[in-house]
Amino acid sequence: MSNYHGPNLLSDNSALLEVHRDELVSWFAEERAKQPMPLYASVDIRDAGWKVAAVDANAYPAGFNNVGESEREYLSEQLQEWLLSEHPQASWLHIWPEKHTRNKGYVENLIVLQDLLSKCNCKVTVGSNEFEDISEIEGITGTLQLSETTTDGALKVDGEIPDVLILNNDLSQGPIEGIGDIPVAPPQAMGWFQRRKSNHFRNVQPYIDKAAEIIGIDPWLLGTHWLVSEDKCLEKDTCRIELAANVDNFIDFIRDKYESYGIECDPVIFVKNDSGTYGLGIIEISSGAELLNLSKRKVNKLTYGKGGSEAVDFLLQEGVPTGLKLGDSVIEPCVYGAGGRSSATFYRANSKKGEMTNLNTPSTIFMTSEEVASQEGGKEIIAAVDNWHALVAELAMLAMASELAELSE
Repeated sequence: MSNYHGPNLLSDNSALLEVHRDELVSWFAEERAKQPMPLYASVDIRDAGWKVAAVDANAYPAGFNNVGESEREYLSEQLQEWLLSEHPQASWLHIWPEKHTRNKGYVENLIVLQDLLSKCNCKVTVGSNEFEDISEIEGITGTLQLSETTTDGALKVDGEIPDVLILNNDLSQGPIEGIGDIPVAPPQAMGWFQRRKSNHFRNVQPYIDKAAEIIGIDPWLLGTHWLVSEDKCLEKDTCRIELAANVDNFIDFIRDKYESYGIECDPVIFVKNDSGTYGLGIIEISSGAELLNLSKRKVNKLTYGKGGSEAVDFLLQEGVPTGLKLGDSVIEPCVYGAGGRSSATFYRANSKKGEMTNLNTPSTIFMTSEEVASQEGGKEIIAAVDNWHALVAELAMLAMASELAELSE
């Protein structure tokens, strides 16, 4: 039995979306032409039935292996289109990976990414200066060959300089030094050493507002409400008391929205590291009092970042339940894009988690679009991809381009 009940606003407004599709397509094209679009990106989406929102946007996605075979060809074509536009003379791409040598899923991601880029009529190598004396690593379906990679004033791979460096590393520990002036995609400026989740949501809001205006709906139906806590506020009593009051105002705002739309559930806020990834250190709260009474263990969980780095700022974000289910599992779409366009989708599924819970956990399994479509109720889930899911994903990708423009300055 679901704890969240509300009207099917997305379904009810699908006709409006179709009426304004051509206008939206033209507007997106105009906005993409204003600034460079990212080579690739992934966007985590929550579809509650009454609203749909991109809850996270990743500049260096690490799940290409989860994309179904039937969608890989189109994704590869979109990657090639971007490369021909931005680096038409490139014939050798070099992927700079994370150092997840024991994570076979991540290695498989690299194997698939290498294959996708190889279809762009390019030589594609993989390696970084962190892989000393390691020439190959095991994935799920095979072995990935690593090339000797050095950074001594210029990036060299097996003693020569490639044309473009493709980043598949979120740079939590800082930018790569000593690579010279080689083009880098996506640029290092989007690394978590300086990127902030809150900046993404600040940049996406004007795009959400405009898309909602074109369609003729409330912008809240296409995004999440949020605020940011800065400068280790959770560790300072006075600041924490003030933040708790802001949380209660936040909850009241969401509750008013729920009441106005006839949504029956209790609002939840997720607290996340503002400069992190992989779902590390996420907790949920439903009142300012809960924030004030956080145990030391939960505060420590929040402040722990990837690689042992310490979180300083936190994003407080409206929780959006998932209304998508297959059997006993809740479902969350993850859209992969190239050049700012939605190109492929896979799904996180978990039978052990609830509708509001973060699904970026070890117990989650990944399902391709084909696997979802083959199950009862799956075709209805897939049908949402080409409209609401693609819409909010592409809004997020526009925002990532705006973020990059700010960060590059």
